[in-house]
Amino acid sequence: MSEAQTTATVVHPAEPEHSEPTFLGLNPGGWVALAMLAVFGIFIWKNVHGAIARALDDKIELIRGQLEEAETLRKEAEALKAEYQAKAKSADKDRKALIERAKHEAEEIVAKAKTDAEALIERRTRMAEEKIAAEERAAVDQLRSAAADAATRAARRLITERHDGAADEKLVNQAIGELARR
Repeated sequence: MSEAQTTATVVHPAEPEHSEPTFLGLNPGGWVALAMLAVFGIFIWKNVHGAIARALDDKIELIRGQLEEAETLRKEAEALKAEYQAKAKSADKDRKALIERAKHEAEEIVAKAKTDAEALIERRTRMAEEKIAAEERAAVDQLRSAAADAATRAARRLITERHDGAADEKLVNQAIGELARR
């Protein structure tokens, strides 16, 4: 092995060497570390970690309260939802009952109207039949009257043509004899 291979560092003569500024023997990284230690020391000395823990505990309690309130609101919302669903079902039942009642009432009204119409038709039919019967009776009476008038005229003519005073006397005597026998 050669000498060039055994040396690990190679120095380049063209590059200048760089050095960092220091103050009291500490470079900037050391001062940052010292400042951080001082801040952490002040935090410990002033019990900042306790204040942070209390603030976090307060925040946790606030969040728990909000979660409990949200849970309560959720339960109330579920109760309201159940109540409204029950009301909706009740309203649906009421609606169905109203529809059924209306149908029943409509059927009753139709049945009553049908009964009333049938009664009216029956009354009118009876009145018409009575009027027809009265007209028939009047026509029969008129026919009888006309027939009686015609029979009376015919009898008068026959009597005047066939009967004389002697036949009348015989009929009158015969009628008196029958009355006397009774």
